[in-house]
Amino acid sequence: MPGSLDPVIDDFAKDYLHSDLREIREAMVWKLDGLPEADIRRPLVASGTNLLGLVKHLTLSESRYFGEVFGRPFPEPMPRWDDLAARGADMWATEQESREDIVGRYRRVWAHSDATIHALAVDSPGHVPWWPRPDVMLFNVLVHVLTETARHAGHADILREQLDGATGEGRW
Repeated sequence: MPGSLDPVIDDFAKDYLHSDLREIREAMVWKLDGLPEADIRRPLVASGTNLLGLVKHLTLSESRYFGEVFGRPFPEPMPRWDDLAARGADMWATEQESREDIVGRYRRVWAHSDATIHALAVDSPGHVPWWPRPDVMLFNVLVHVLTETARHAGHADILREQLDGATGEGRW
């Protein structure tokens, strides 16, 4: 129920998680910097994972969690979570999808997600139909998306290091 937690703690938790999410998003995009097109698309592990595919995947995931889950769908066409034909296609960039297209869409998803985060209280209810316990709060989704983004940033660290030895979170 909105407003049931201490507002000071609520604001602190939401701001802290949101700040970390913004930082790790930038780190993900930095992983593409300075690399030629072939390298950002090159599968470097048996699963076929590549840097651009990770960004594309995070775009779809974040658009769902801060969009559909809270009744605020991202305004651009995206596959639905229950579209079995599209499952897994978010892990690879097609030849028709440029780096600029994918990164630009990721940044637009950030703006949409940020608007959702700003508009809602940390204990605002959402519904994640693909989770075993689907009734959630914004807090749960913030933690989940931050965790998923950080996990994929770790994957990106390994892929980037294989390509040119670069490691870390960015050049700031």
